[in-house]
Amino acid sequence: MPGKWLSTGANDFNEFIPLATKMGRAAASEPETIFKAYSPGVSTARDDVAYAYDRTILADRVQAFFNNYNAEVDRYKRRGKGAKGQALDEFLDYSEVKWSRDLKQDLTRGRDAKFDETCLRTGLYRPFAKRFLYLADLLNDSPGMSGSFFPNQGHESDNRVISTSDIAYRSPHINVLASKCATDLHVCASVDGHQCFPYFIYESDGKARHENITNWALERFRNHYKDKKITKWDIFYYVYGVLHHPEYRAKYAENMKRELPRIPLVKDFRVFATAAKELANLHIEYESLEPYKLRYLENKDLPLSYRVEDKMRLAKDHSSLKVNDSLTLGGIPPETFDYRLGNRSALEWVIDQYQVTEDKHTGIRSDPNRADDPEYIVRLVAQVIRVSLETVKLVKSLPAL
Repeated sequence: MPGKWLSTGANDFNEFIPLATKMGRAAASEPETIFKAYSPGVSTARDDVAYAYDRTILADRVQAFFNNYNAEVDRYKRRGKGAKGQALDEFLDYSEVKWSRDLKQDLTRGRDAKFDETCLRTGLYRPFAKRFLYLADLLNDSPGMSGSFFPNQGHESDNRVISTSDIAYRSPHINVLASKCATDLHVCASVDGHQCFPYFIYESDGKARHENITNWALERFRNHYKDKKITKWDIFYYVYGVLHHPEYRAKYAENMKRELPRIPLVKDFRVFATAAKELANLHIEYESLEPYKLRYLENKDLPLSYRVEDKMRLAKDHSSLKVNDSLTLGGIPPETFDYRLGNRSALEWVIDQYQVTEDKHTGIRSDPNRADDPEYIVRLVAQVIRVSLETVKLVKSLPAL
């Protein structure tokens, strides 16, 4: 029985409902799984070109990349045909184009690149660190089905996706994070891939859509709990809650390194679904939250600035964060660091991502500061602290399994 998931031994994992399966994803008929379709996150193979904090900078960068790539396509058509393998590598110019296997195949097929502004949209690059993304199959080595999950910028608020660690993950525990925009393959850990499970799948026109949670799952949940009011959104959030439960994550960690998660039917469905909806809203709408109240420790000898000049730095006791020489944020609660994704806390991901960097090979500079919103990063720090504290509280409120 799926409800007997606390029996000793790991074999009861096989009694749970599969989140999804490869066979189910490809089947013409509806599978006996919760989600029918799923896909890896976006893998660009050239993040420094495909992502940027500024939309205009990203557009210019992609167009420059396409110009260089198209020049190589023309040169190949004139002089390089017949070059394969090592000979092709020797022929190609690596100074302006970062070549990957798929991009080489595009070149040998004579495929030109054309900039399309509709491919620009928001992407979740790392936890609570959005960037603009150029989502297109030529620039991205493997965009997966992200274009079917988020076909254009206007539909991002309509869809939600749960990203989980892929099998064989190396993080201390399975990572789970909800988003309303396309997510990166390595969204929660640079060493691990992540699979994405969306609520909606869009057709090629970007308008028609269908629910990705199966009717089989809906009937399974309704019959088990004898509750005809259960909706597919309830199931979506219930899954999110179970995947966050510490007991589930600890007991079945090894199982989830070998296959995708399976979901038990626990006693308190409504408690899980309600708490997890609040949890998902925290993680998705984090930029609209009221910031946690921190102490602004200002250097009176310098004009106040919110700009990150290099990298923000935590104090040794983690109670404060130096933004720059003029401003330090104090009063960070120690519980903030209990909410972890991969090998970092959520706040440490923000510190890691919102820094000024320059690629040694390409010279591409990445600056997360916003001219239109100078306080964005400081406000984000306080918002992610609130997210962290509320996440820990909500997860602790889940009933014992």
